[in-house]
Amino acid sequence: MRILLVEDERYLAEAVRDHLLASGDAVDMTESVVEAEIMLRGTPYDVLLLDLNLPDGRGIDLLRGMRRAGSVTPCIILTAQDQISDRIAGLNAGADDYLVKPFDLHELSARLLAVARRYSGNPNPLIRLSGDNGGAIEVDLASRSVVIDGQQTDLTSREWALLDQLLRRPGATLSKAQLEEALYEFGAEIESNTVEVYVSRLRRKLGKAVIHTVRGVGYRIEG
Repeated sequence: MRILLVEDERYLAEAVRDHLLASGDAVDMTESVVEAEIMLRGTPYDVLLLDLNLPDGRGIDLLRGMRRAGSVTPCIILTAQDQISDRIAGLNAGADDYLVKPFDLHELSARLLAVARRYSGNPNPLIRLSGDNGGAIEVDLASRSVVIDGQQTDLTSREWALLDQLLRRPGATLSKAQLEEALYEFGAEIESNTVEVYVSRLRRKLGKAVIHTVRGVGYRIEG
């Protein structure tokens, strides 16, 4: 997933970023409402992680502005404000979930995946695919595991990140540029054949029948 983290507590922000990067997610960070608005206008993020109290404004005002403008980017609020009234205000402003600091990083990951699944239209974390020769492939989005004909198959974080992007848009063809944007944060160096390399690795592990190439357009997994 491509995630925007808006948080001014440096230690927490870095801990969240490192945890998500280790899972294969791409994370952009800022502590500014103004910068966040610019980044949201220019980048299609999968999820926004938003602190409420920021040096140059309130996160809840940013969220309200997004929703008024028609943005449907999922949002999870991260805040030290644990009053019920604050939670209600955040949810009424358009937040999808709410975590009170301090929180467990694994719980954050679980909530991120749950919110992303709801927005993709498939809240079920279990997905079944047909591999080569009709072989059964079971993907558990919650545990990030893949089982092929009863055997566990290990994926690297980047392989998983690419598979996750395709699975969340079954039947849709994603361009190379879309996949690159989803997998890498601002400033990351990307080789010209990065997406092709990871598609090739996934096909070796899952079978050639899982990921389809749409020549001149991109890649897709059938719904």
